[in-house]
Amino acid sequence: MMNEKANEAITDKDEDLNIDAAEKEETEVVDSGEKENVESAEDLKKEIARLQKENEDIYGQMLRVQAEFDNFKKRSQKEKEARLKYKSQDIVNELLPAIDNFERALQVEVTDATASLIEGITMVYNQLKEALKSQGVEEIEAVGKEFDPNLHHGVMQVEEEEFESNIIVEELQKGYILKDRVIRPAMVKVNK
Repeated sequence: MMNEKANEAITDKDEDLNIDAAEKEETEVVDSGEKENVESAEDLKKEIARLQKENEDIYGQMLRVQAEFDNFKKRSQKEKEARLKYKSQDIVNELLPAIDNFERALQVEVTDATASLIEGITMVYNQLKEALKSQGVEEIEAVGKEFDPNLHHGVMQVEEEEFESNIIVEELQKGYILKDRVIRPAMVKVNK
């Protein structure tokens, strides 16, 4: 019996040792699992923060590109409108010397011999002026107006008592505006 009791005691002790070892091993596994979980949670938080920053950077970059594209579209539209608005400027610039020559021809003294010729020149001159007007070209008013360096090109100064200071006395060459752009300023004499 003693042997049996001793064997039972040894078995119980072995079982206790086995249980202790298993618990110890289980505790170590839980501890290391918790450490791994803590480390992997910190890594995940760092990765989330990094991805959020990267997302914000990409979003900001996308907004800048979108704004640049919108500005490009607006700029292109304005340039297109300006091209359409002033499309006739080149032809007008080429026609202005012809208009000037017609005006000089009309200053000739009218006689019986030249009357029909002057009448024909006047008709062509008026047609040219109407064509320019249909494209938005207008003459710049000068004589009797105050000198404006944006519209007038002062080539001479005179002293005449019947005019106030800085008033245009005479127009030497007509100036023209296309819509709101000065094509050629009027050449004028200005009173001091």
